[in-house]
Amino acid sequence: MDHGEDFGAWMGDEGAEADHRSEEQWALIAGYVRHAANKIGPDLPLCLPGEPQECGRGARQHALVWAAALKAAAQHMIEQVAPAPAHAAYASGPLYERRLAELRATESRSDAGG
Repeated sequence: MDHGEDFGAWMGDEGAEADHRSEEQWALIAGYVRHAANKIGPDLPLCLPGEPQECGRGARQHALVWAAALKAAAQHMIEQVAPAPAHAAYASGPLYERRLAELRATESRSDAGG
């Protein structure tokens, strides 16, 4: 399983303090992301801390890497179910960007106490 070590090697832990979630909270998030990814793509390993195939990496790194796996599986699904390349391009482009903007706006409002 690719855990993104090539990124960490040149990026380090820059910005690691930006989110104040605990390791337990990250483990819960990583588990949810893995579950979603497993529903639409190949199964991801049980390698979080304390799991049978524990790999030694933290839960936050798993959440990041498995979110990338989920995004890839979703893109693959878009390409498979779209009736034409133009439909896939629309879903992957403008439709995706609108949804991402909505998520960011919702997060901004909640961060501002709204």
